[in-house]
Amino acid sequence: MRHGRITVTSLVTSILTAVLLLAAGCSSGGDPAHPGQANAPERQGPVAKLSITPADGATKVAPDAGITVKATDGKVTKVTVADAKGKKVSGTLGADGAWRPRWPLRPSTAYTVSAEATGTDGQPVTSAAKFTTLKPKRVLQSGMSPLDGEKVGVGMPVQLLLSQPVSAVKDRAAIERSLVVRMSKPVEGAWSWVSDREVQFRPREYWPVGEKVTVVAHLAGVRAGSGLYGTKDRSLTFTVGPEHITKVSAETHRAVVRENGEVVKTIPVSLGRPGDDSYSGTMIAQEKNPEMVMDSATIGEPGEYRIKTQWNVRMTYSGTFFHAAPWSTGSQGNSNVSHGCVNASPANARWFYEFTQRGDIIQVSGTSRKLRFGNGPTPWAKSWDSWLAGSALGKPITGQAA
Repeated sequence: MRHGRITVTSLVTSILTAVLLLAAGCSSGGDPAHPGQANAPERQGPVAKLSITPADGATKVAPDAGITVKATDGKVTKVTVADAKGKKVSGTLGADGAWRPRWPLRPSTAYTVSAEATGTDGQPVTSAAKFTTLKPKRVLQSGMSPLDGEKVGVGMPVQLLLSQPVSAVKDRAAIERSLVVRMSKPVEGAWSWVSDREVQFRPREYWPVGEKVTVVAHLAGVRAGSGLYGTKDRSLTFTVGPEHITKVSAETHRAVVRENGEVVKTIPVSLGRPGDDSYSGTMIAQEKNPEMVMDSATIGEPGEYRIKTQWNVRMTYSGTFFHAAPWSTGSQGNSNVSHGCVNASPANARWFYEFTQRGDIIQVSGTSRKLRFGNGPTPWAKSWDSWLAGSALGKPITGQAA
């Protein structure tokens, strides 16, 4: 070929060189220090760090100390707490990003906490901790009324009975916070301390007819005093039957019985004689016994009387009953001759016994002796304001929907 012309070989070489240079100029990767290498993805922030309290391996942990799970440079996404049997603990994530249990932990129990979080770098992290709660120096036992599954009257309170005295306000408040009341028809009510071993719940007004109530006492792990902890939860469910209100008058010597507002029976009665006056006030039917022996020795008067009675409906702890008294039928309806009970004929007493539900309202009037609060479950002996004043939390609650 003549000089001045481009050869085929040199032309191909030039084209390949240009293509390679163009590809290099358009690439978004590559490290200037290491031409031809793509950059690794960059993290957007620091790795999350999880902290769990109590720490892994901790022992003798206070049950009410709770569990706290927090994330630094990230967000807690999942927390699972379970005991050695696999039973899970309920809890919630707070606005501060920390997880906390809903109720205190059980004493003398091993727990495992498993937590997950996502860091600001977008990457997940996990952590776990195992710990054991303390064994209480003293144990708080409990009992509840009404009976589970019982149908009761509109005046029946819920009674929580304790095996040890609880006197400090902060400890009483801890117990009240552990108590949950669920109702099919939510109404306002409140807990009130009757003594240092008993707290009761009553609605502001009588229970609605047909109400279904479930009470759960989350007492396990609740601190109720120095070294004193609950170890067992309790629960019960009861229903409210028809509204039975009986008004007994010492002046007319009559008991007027109403069901859902309608008079169903008027019973001639005899109340306490002078010196043995019956109590005036609003009571409830506390218990029923078809037959029992009444002995004056139980009220400090041995030898005064000891007699078998039938169709007994208790109204006070101190021994006031609505019962059959065949020996006083001549006085029933016209004079008061009893030792403080409400006497009725055997037929009328049996009718009343069979009609009555525990928790039915019995109001007595016309005597000089006033019912003492605490003489049995007597929640209606106090005004609502006085009842509310007995709450350690000092406020009413509206029952959660069942």
